[in-house]
Amino acid sequence: MARYYKWRLLTLAILVAFIVTGCNTKKEAGSEEVKPTVPKAATAPAADSKEGLPVPEIPAAASMVEPTTLPGGNVAEVNGVKFAKSRFDVEMKRKLALLKEQVPADRLDKLKPDLRKQILDDFIIKTLLAQEAKSLKIEATEKEVTDAMDQIKASLPPGASLEELLKKNDLSGDKFREEMTLGVKINKLVLSQPLAKAKPTEKEVSKYYQDNKEKFKAPETVRARHILVAKGQGDDAKAKAEKKAKAETLRKQLLEGGDFAELAAKNSDCPSKSSGGDLGTFPRGQMVKPFEEAAFSQKVNAIGAVVETDFGYHVIQVLARNESKVISLDNKIREEIGIFIQQQRRQEAFNELLKKLRAKATILIAGQ
Repeated sequence: MARYYKWRLLTLAILVAFIVTGCNTKKEAGSEEVKPTVPKAATAPAADSKEGLPVPEIPAAASMVEPTTLPGGNVAEVNGVKFAKSRFDVEMKRKLALLKEQVPADRLDKLKPDLRKQILDDFIIKTLLAQEAKSLKIEATEKEVTDAMDQIKASLPPGASLEELLKKNDLSGDKFREEMTLGVKINKLVLSQPLAKAKPTEKEVSKYYQDNKEKFKAPETVRARHILVAKGQGDDAKAKAEKKAKAETLRKQLLEGGDFAELAAKNSDCPSKSSGGDLGTFPRGQMVKPFEEAAFSQKVNAIGAVVETDFGYHVIQVLARNESKVISLDNKIREEIGIFIQQQRRQEAFNELLKKLRAKATILIAGQ
């Protein structure tokens, strides 16, 4: 089921299923400066903040409880709090509607048992945590709720809006704020656990770094500049041959001592001509394949052979090469590792708290 969609908790309170689709295309060489990406110490699960909690792995609560018969058409009960079948049916309908465009119609019925568990798990977890927060008199201020909502907005992909997300999930603004309020309380509840409060020591940070050095590798990069003679959409064989010949002529001029920046400014069809053809520094995977292969195989300062790509004909010069290397354990990396270790501890604290609450709870699930 996970291959079709991803469930995410917003501030640990509300399960929202949404699909963000995007388009990743290779950059045209020189379309913009591409800077190398240094891997983070680790990636926190889903939407998170430095003060918030990582999204927990949700245990299959419903599968841990023996099915029973419940009166009044209820599908579940947690410490006396009932989950009406009518409410369950609305939730199931909503989640199926979200999946309609992602899953073939003949597979939707097969997903229903898993969806049922997801819905019941959501109810059980939220109810247990809400009851515990209430018993400890944990409150959420208006500012805390507003700040949490702002964090959610900031975590959305470019061009997406919270209003669109709520509409897609058939949630009203009031309902969302209610869920966010519960989320803030749950955040406080989990952060109050001793394990969640424990800060990583210098020894723990150093050990994580030593045990995971492969995660701290800066990729091999090159800095290159080029001159592009672009192809046209309707170019025939003759037009392509003429453009390739122009690129060969420009290469010859460079080999004879021509000024690269000047020739690029006057002749290149790439936006990088304004900076003398300089593309900046980039790792593998940023440029189209033929361009990348040439750039990463050429010697520094050499004028390479003309390279053809879908964009046209390129004359490339590599200005610098940086080999792959392990990033040193500096203050920035120490901070990233510390944050990650704390996130792991908060995850463990959440799981332990939930386990404790389950153990003393009365949870009833209606048989199907």
